[in-house]
Amino acid sequence: MIRKAALLLKTIRFAHTAFALPFALISTFVASAGWPRGLTLAWILVAMVGARTAAMALNRIADLDYDRLNPRTRDRALVTGALTTRQLWAALLVAAAGYFLAAAMLNRLALALSPLALALLLGYSYTKRFTVWTHWILGFCLGMAPVGAWIAVRARVELPPLVLAAAVMTWTAGFDIIYACQDIRFDREHGLFSLPARWGARSALVMSTANHMVTVWLLAAFGQIAHLGWLYFLGVVVLVPVLWYEHHVVRPDDLSRAELASFVANGLFSIVLFLFAAADVILQSLLNHGERP
Repeated sequence: MIRKAALLLKTIRFAHTAFALPFALISTFVASAGWPRGLTLAWILVAMVGARTAAMALNRIADLDYDRLNPRTRDRALVTGALTTRQLWAALLVAAAGYFLAAAMLNRLALALSPLALALLLGYSYTKRFTVWTHWILGFCLGMAPVGAWIAVRARVELPPLVLAAAVMTWTAGFDIIYACQDIRFDREHGLFSLPARWGARSALVMSTANHMVTVWLLAAFGQIAHLGWLYFLGVVVLVPVLWYEHHVVRPDDLSRAELASFVANGLFSIVLFLFAAADVILQSLLNHGERP
């Protein structure tokens, strides 16, 4: 059972929860104007993990036939038979149940919007079959995380999380385009849609860079709108070299480090940004508390 559980976590790339989760936590801390309530934070984490697990489980099931044909993915557990589709479906249902339970425990608006959010997450798995906008659709799905976290805390939608969601969308699209460059030939041969398959690696990498330039601007705009302080903006500046590195190590004629650039660099990016943002919010909370009569 332990081996199966470990294999399941590897299959759904549980470690990649680090992409969207830190942005949800940024939204949680900013909306709370300091440390969030323990139960609220706990249910947000349950909802995040549940939604992502359900989405990744369906993604693996939906892509099974393609994964069998793609040399890069032939060693995945579902392809080799180490896991079965029945087990993935079971994981999906349990994760979805946990997600809906968490939404119900947060507030009415979170529960009301939870089916739509999960439907969008599950639907992403099929977008590569009909649109090159798949990278931005993935980004939109991950961008729902900070909006959902804000709703969990304040029970309403406001401008700051929407700006942060836009930043997440362009950031995700940027690194997903890099990742998709590995499958240009396969996607073209099997009629799958992606920006690299349509326009080639060189043009795709230019578009990826443009997305990440917009990301930096949107993160700065979020800081302004959310009234964050110098510590947050320092974090944004510190992380610019991480994005530069990501685009420096991947070239149209050398995609050997595409996965490193897509996942390792961006996992670091989101976690470090959260640490700076949380520190800024907590510092402001302490200073404001000290100024009270």
